[in-house]
This record gives sequence, C-alpha cells and structure tokens, in this order.
Amino acid sequence: MTHRDASVETIQQEMTAFARRARATAARMHPELSLVSYTLLAHLDDQQGCRATDLAAHYYLDKSTVSRQIAALEKLGYVERRIDPDDHRVQVLHPTEEGAQVLANVTASRRQAFHERLADWGEEDLDRFASYLVRHNAAQEQLG
Repeated sequence: MTHRDASVETIQQEMTAFARRARATAARMHPELSLVSYTLLAHLDDQQGCRATDLAAHYYLDKSTVSRQIAALEKLGYVERRIDPDDHRVQVLHPTEEGAQVLANVTASRRQAFHERLADWGEEDLDRFASYLVRHNAAQEQLG
C-alpha cells in the first residue's frame, strides 16, 4: 500500500467514525430528531420552505425516504405544508414555529459541542481543518 493509499484509507475510516458519532450525538441531543430529520428541517429553514421533491434531489435521497422523514416531522409538529401561491397544485414544506425553535436549540447544542471538542485547537489548525472540509465538500458537489 502506498503512503497516499494509507492516507486515503485513514480519511475514509475517520469520516465513517465522524458520521457514526454525528448520528449518535443527534439522537442524544433530541431523541425524536434524527440526523437526517435535523438536516431536512435545517434545509427547510434555510430555504424558507421547499417541496419534498426538491429535498430529495438536493440530498440525493429517495422520495420515499424524504416522505417518511417529513411525515415524522409533521407528526411532531415541526413541519407544515402550505400551498404554493404561484402554483396551487404544489405544496411547500415549512418549519412550524415549534420546529424552528427546536432547530435553533439543537443547532446551539451542536455548535457548543463542536466548540468543546475543538477548544484546544489553535486558530491555524481550525482554519486549515475548515478549509479542508469546504474543499472536500466542494469536490463532492462537483462529482454529483
């Protein structure tokens, strides 16, 4: 195995561990709000509403997966459907006031957890890590 192969293998293992911890942390912070649900709710909040099909396309998820997640969020009272004023055939998903508040609380908790985990990192390390994550995600976006 080359040095590059070993580095890529380490990156793959660490990203998998990161994702596993992120799911577990999300479950601890709000047991009813999975990481996927949190992500969808955050997207609805950021976009000020969107269609379920847009969520599925944006996150490369199956429509049935999005439908199940949205149904769960609706049942919790975190998401509501509104008729699109430009096309009355279309329903647009929006966070409810309660959903927006839960999102804000969970986001604050997640941000605090990151601050705690990274407390002993220097500014240069944080900047480098942040730029590497942005670069990684941009490359992934280009690959589609």
